[in-house]
Amino acid sequence: MSLREALRAAPLVEDVPGVHLLAIGHGWDTVRVSADAGFLALARLRTAEERLGPVLYDRPGERLYFAVPTGSRGAWDGLSVRLLSKGSWLVAPNPYRCDEWFGGWCELPDDERLTAPETLRRALEQPQIDSAEPVIVCKGAESEWKPSNVLVLTPTSGASPRASLPRSAWHRS
Repeated sequence: MSLREALRAAPLVEDVPGVHLLAIGHGWDTVRVSADAGFLALARLRTAEERLGPVLYDRPGERLYFAVPTGSRGAWDGLSVRLLSKGSWLVAPNPYRCDEWFGGWCELPDDERLTAPETLRRALEQPQIDSAEPVIVCKGAESEWKPSNVLVLTPTSGASPRASLPRSAWHRS
């Protein structure tokens, strides 16, 4: 059963319109990763044009959940991720819900496609970009400070550009 079909069959969470409670471990598991590492891995996978399965962005928890085939438990040893499998539950919005508070689906294919564990692992193992390192650019006698490695990643779910930025980057007028 595809994750999209599982969403249709999943019970709604009381008092939260459009949010479902998905049972994990029946045809697919999820790999939970921090949003920072997850968005970098997602960008790498998209750039490499890898086949992606469903990817959920949990804004309040600042995490991404990648749907992978069941049985990949050993593939995650040594990484800062958590595999959620049978007996776990995932709170997920319907495919058409995305907002600044909750987050939403970055990827949600129509078929039963899942992200290959070895592909996701390679993307997560690549060195992280440290955006806090300053680069000094000299112009004659003057020095100018500029941030390096600035990377902006946005979900493809139709979220506003502001929703993809950390709260510290929001413009306050």
